[in-house]
Amino acid sequence: MSGHRIDHLAIAAAPRVRRGGAPVTVAVALLAVAASASLVAGPREQAKRIHDRIAGVPPSAQVLGQMEADIVAGRPLDAANRALQASSFYNVTLKNFAAPWTNREQSVFVPLNDYTATVIGMVRDDEPFNTVLSADVLYTGQGVAGVAPYSPSSNDHYEQLEQRGADLRTVLVKQQQSSLNGLPAAATAGVVTSRAASQAFFVAGTNRAMLRFTLMNHMCRDLEQVMDTTRPPDRIRQDVSRSPGGDARVFLNNCVGCHSGMDPLAQAYAYYHYDEQQARVVYTAGQVQPKYFNNADNFKPGFVTKDDRWDNYWRRGNNQLLGWDSASPGGGNGAKSLGQELAGSDAFAQCQVEKVFRAVCFRTPGSAADRARIQTIKGAFRASNYSLRRVFAETAVYCMGD
Repeated sequence: MSGHRIDHLAIAAAPRVRRGGAPVTVAVALLAVAASASLVAGPREQAKRIHDRIAGVPPSAQVLGQMEADIVAGRPLDAANRALQASSFYNVTLKNFAAPWTNREQSVFVPLNDYTATVIGMVRDDEPFNTVLSADVLYTGQGVAGVAPYSPSSNDHYEQLEQRGADLRTVLVKQQQSSLNGLPAAATAGVVTSRAASQAFFVAGTNRAMLRFTLMNHMCRDLEQVMDTTRPPDRIRQDVSRSPGGDARVFLNNCVGCHSGMDPLAQAYAYYHYDEQQARVVYTAGQVQPKYFNNADNFKPGFVTKDDRWDNYWRRGNNQLLGWDSASPGGGNGAKSLGQELAGSDAFAQCQVEKVFRAVCFRTPGSAADRARIQTIKGAFRASNYSLRRVFAETAVYCMGD
């Protein structure tokens, strides 16, 4: 309760009084006073909370006064939008917001990279955020002395932007990803085909990691949460044993639950690979990457990947509750159309709002009021052409009394 700190030692030592024969501590009265004070936080304190939550730093006296006036006039969203103009919102809040999506450890302690910069740029420019997994877009820096140019085989450009303290609010420039990394425009898929994501999730393996981490980062679901053993196993690849440890029940009751839906979707990435020697993403149009045939002897009758055709088996069964877009065909070729499928779901929109809620309110939504507001903000997110800026503003307004 901001501005009303309670000394817990004092509470513990507080004298006890009796009322009607039952012991009552003075602590109860202290808590009631503190709670009451929190409920009547004035416009100035609310303005400061909004700025602190969005920008991570206190506002200047001038900005605080303007935000306070907005709240007094019944325009709290205007106050939040002023906070969104702070450079620290882009350099700190958004950078820390997106950084965990770019690595398998989900660590915030990673350098700025093309994935994170693209998220920051899209939020700044109010780009429709449902295109983050499919657009031919990449943000680079411009006008900062001594910074290496963008390279598809190095992260130096972004690390040097960060080292020089570049104001990401002003220096980031939207570009066509296909003009920078050599991918055909039709093969670009927003942050999915960024260098950072490719290095983390297209390297080695079988490209299933890209699907798993995209689900985690953008639909707030790990594989255990989308398991469905009722889906047909006809697209499960040869590398998955049908009798792990000699027991077919393990496959039927466990493995099939993830692989029956995951493998038909991860087929979208069949032409992609992160080449560690070249240190860049490689795309082989019409030619399936050899790693899709790893461990083919595990189950020779299994599915053999011949192209990048994907199909969403999760549109039926338990996972239809993810809210797939009925206007989408539920199948296609390549990473771009798969990104559109995933970002068109209700789960995608819900996930973005929940992530912002945790980032801005410093807690997980738990109460009925929290859940109701998330649904309201999600509706506004969609109605505003997937403006994530608006989600930050509306969420900060909701939590300004916390």
